[in-house]
Amino acid sequence: MLGACAFREEESRGRRYPEPRHPYRGEFQRDRDRVIHARAFRRLENKTQVFTRRASDHFRTRLTHTLEVAQISRTVARALQLNQDLVETLALAHDIGHPPFGHSGEQALDRVLREFGEHFEHNLHALRIVEEFEQRYAAFPGLNLTFEVREGLIKHSRDYEAARYPQLGEYLLDRRPPLEAQLLDLTDEISYDCADLDDGLEARLLDREQLRAELPRMHDWMNEMERAYPRAAAKLQLNEALKRLLDFFVTDLIDSTAARVEAAGCHSVEQIRAHPLRLAAFSPAAESLRKQLKRFLTQRLYEHPDVKGEKQRAEEIVEQTFRRLLEAPERLPRHYHQQAESQPLFRIVCDYLAGMTDGYISRLHREFSQA
Repeated sequence: MLGACAFREEESRGRRYPEPRHPYRGEFQRDRDRVIHARAFRRLENKTQVFTRRASDHFRTRLTHTLEVAQISRTVARALQLNQDLVETLALAHDIGHPPFGHSGEQALDRVLREFGEHFEHNLHALRIVEEFEQRYAAFPGLNLTFEVREGLIKHSRDYEAARYPQLGEYLLDRRPPLEAQLLDLTDEISYDCADLDDGLEARLLDREQLRAELPRMHDWMNEMERAYPRAAAKLQLNEALKRLLDFFVTDLIDSTAARVEAAGCHSVEQIRAHPLRLAAFSPAAESLRKQLKRFLTQRLYEHPDVKGEKQRAEEIVEQTFRRLLEAPERLPRHYHQQAESQPLFRIVCDYLAGMTDGYISRLHREFSQA
């Protein structure tokens, strides 16, 4: 059952290119299925989350991270009586705009595009993917997703100023997105914070004593799990503590968001949209823990010499390959040449690189290096 503030499918603004309704799937279910079958979605399997796959097959990739975000998002949406189909679709699509090597690749592309007066942002690139680059249907370009999914793709994690982004004018930039989209930035963070702790321990770049010394809540949960499961292996005791961390954030997000919606007096999607603030949020206590955890991960994991070394190497690969393709545009696939009449070369090269996987761009970089 949907609550008062859930987005109802019959209220959708529809698709850019009208289509007849499907006999047994809702519109957001169709969007979900189109995302899952998209080539950009499949490529997430070979795009970095934090660690490359060289050291372990068990490290998260963009694809496994995406599936974890979808699971957490459905749980939160169900508890808040929101539209689970819309939430799931947004979760599955939220990272398809990431270039190879994740945030490292995004930073490298943004840096080189700024030389041409432009910038790269994965949310905006995701919109271009679903509207232009995915070619699966004879009747229309892109995936022809509903307005609400396209809106959520760009607005789930930030707001945009209409004057600065005139190309996004149709997406109600002066209003908040529905709660289904607002949740995504927070469920995304829950997922990667907890997962990065897990992967950091798996990589042996973090250790139990660091968690005890610098994260008091983890210290308490670890002690509690050791008492509850005295005969269990240390790894399993730690897994139980990590589960408590994830559950704490998920439960808090549900409770805090429900309380904020009630306090704001919102009883409809329109009231959610018109509210001056986003209402999906953690409580002050959970927000404090989130910031503490983020500082810990930054200092102990993201700034670790091994991780920084991989990040620097990834950025070099992306930037150097970008510059080589600018110098040798004949290496671009034929259909990219056709775009030269309407787009500058630097944008064409950027779009080509952004669609690559880690493995593909690494092979192309080696070819250039050996030439």
